[in-house]
Amino acid sequence: MNLNPIMYGELGIIALENCSELGNKVDCHIQKNRLKNLKNDIRDDEAEKKSYLLPIRQIRFSNGEAKIQLTESVRGKDIFIISDIGNYSCTYDMFGFVNHIGPDEHFQDIKRVLSALGGKARRVTVIMPLLYASRQHRRKGRESLDCAIALQELQRLGVNDIITFDVHDPNIQNAIPQISLENLYPTYEIVKTFLKEERDLFIDRTKMLVISPDTGAMDRAIYYSSMLGLDIGLFYKRRDHSLIIKGENPIVQHEYMGRDVENQNILIVDDMIASGESVFDIVLQLKKRKANNIYVATTFSFFTKGIEKFNEFYEKGYIKRVFSTNLTYIPKTIKHAEWFKEVDMSGLIAKVIDNINCDKSISPLLDATEGIKELLAKSNL
Repeated sequence: MNLNPIMYGELGIIALENCSELGNKVDCHIQKNRLKNLKNDIRDDEAEKKSYLLPIRQIRFSNGEAKIQLTESVRGKDIFIISDIGNYSCTYDMFGFVNHIGPDEHFQDIKRVLSALGGKARRVTVIMPLLYASRQHRRKGRESLDCAIALQELQRLGVNDIITFDVHDPNIQNAIPQISLENLYPTYEIVKTFLKEERDLFIDRTKMLVISPDTGAMDRAIYYSSMLGLDIGLFYKRRDHSLIIKGENPIVQHEYMGRDVENQNILIVDDMIASGESVFDIVLQLKKRKANNIYVATTFSFFTKGIEKFNEFYEKGYIKRVFSTNLTYIPKTIKHAEWFKEVDMSGLIAKVIDNINCDKSISPLLDATEGIKELLAKSNL
């Protein structure tokens, strides 16, 4: 049997409570991948392991303080910590009332795991699909630099690599020049799901457009349009910079730039949906211009103001479908909504972990271009 390349260290995955479902899926993928590659480069004893997940205890005290306890040795292991800092479903009792765990506490739990490891692991990788404080990535005046400070904390605690997805500003990696921050995109998985669900749309590509909801998402829209062979349009957000409401300047109006959208199917692509107000405004603008079916593809969906308006827009025929990943928490009520399609990212994360653990390059996983071309070729598009 060919034992090369040899694994960097025995694999151990720590999936925090906020990411247990995704962690279990990733673990299953790795088990299948290693059994499939058994004849090539993985040792029998490793390939036949039932699970690579390491059990931990997350203990929360009644005053809100907490601690993490490892239940088995991690000495010499290649540890991967998976955490969804955007999961708002995790709760605990504090002073007699139910408290929902926020991003700050989730990030603190990552640091608690690193502290519990005590430097005994051979290498530590943090997989944070939604990068903590990524929207506070640069300073404007007297503001905090939350994301940079958080990354530097992870570096000081012994993290070797950080894996994240569709980060708000990739330049934030300059805050930690001594360790790597790999930024992945879910483009291939989204396109794959989109083609599976809506393949008939591509029979006549002259009837479809990719729309960028703002200038910041233009690079993403250009990539989608070039891969799918579609034209592109742009909505420019005109903001009132004299006001700050809930941490941002309110949008006054969306201005459209691009070719006529009448009778066109529309794919709006963005990195995240927060409240959805921006999407609703753009959809109404497109419908006024007599656009046909409207689809939304996004990496993260928060639905911070609920889904009532999404239900309303679907029932009125304004929005046909929303495609979003499972990289952050999505309630079951939303997953089962007729207008929502979940894009599973566990397979990609499993490949990343597998490659890093076996000291293989993850460069092929960073660029989805070839994969999308093959996908379109197989679909005869």
